[in-house]
Amino acid sequence: MTKIAFVTGATSGIGLATALELASKGYRIIAAGRRLERLQELQQKLGEESVYPLTFDVRNKEAVLQAIASLPQEWRNIEVLINNAGNAHGLAPVQEGALEDWDAMIDINVKGLLYVTKAVLPFMQQGRGHIVNVGSIAGKEVYPNGNVYCASKHAVDALSKAMRIDLVQQGIKVSEVNPGAVETEFSEVRFKGDKERAATVYQGYEPLQAQDIAELISFIVTRPAHVNLAEVLVLPTAQASSTIIKKQ
Repeated sequence: MTKIAFVTGATSGIGLATALELASKGYRIIAAGRRLERLQELQQKLGEESVYPLTFDVRNKEAVLQAIASLPQEWRNIEVLINNAGNAHGLAPVQEGALEDWDAMIDINVKGLLYVTKAVLPFMQQGRGHIVNVGSIAGKEVYPNGNVYCASKHAVDALSKAMRIDLVQQGIKVSEVNPGAVETEFSEVRFKGDKERAATVYQGYEPLQAQDIAELISFIVTRPAHVNLAEVLVLPTAQASSTIIKKQ
């Protein structure tokens, strides 16, 4: 039976790359995201038998639960869940932070991950499920002006460890991938669409690409049943920490 992988944030960046990479390994993909047209483009590219688009905003608890509950029977035997949907909004000291930015980061990065996991777990078979949470180096250390984003990714780190404990008796693996600097739409979102400012984040060195993370996730979920790569920190060679990057 063909394995099914559920990927959130599948409309761009790491999520899209991961959906394509897992599809190339023979997985059928439930591609979740907010932009239906992009999900439909993915479905057209890979075929209706290979991709099932599911549109919802992970911040909306009712929408998440309803969308996942609506999955057709043939798409319910989910073996892999990639909790990739996430965001950063703003870069400011805590005394200047915008409350709406804080809400967005906590609602998407923390509560959204929980909502999706809660809804998908009943469709995972004991002894065969695998959850991969996409965290960040920001979940391992705190950097200036990163306050709430770092807090949200520290929460992902804690939840990954807690899920591993809670689900071990069911034989469900829980892994966490923590990327450093990856060149995606991430910085454009953080800087409110300021493409020039976003581009400076990746200038002067070779950052990671979404495909690098997708290949790592694919490697993690294709290990033998008795092997779980529980936690991986992956950085570009030029990066030593959140704030130390060797630039030309």
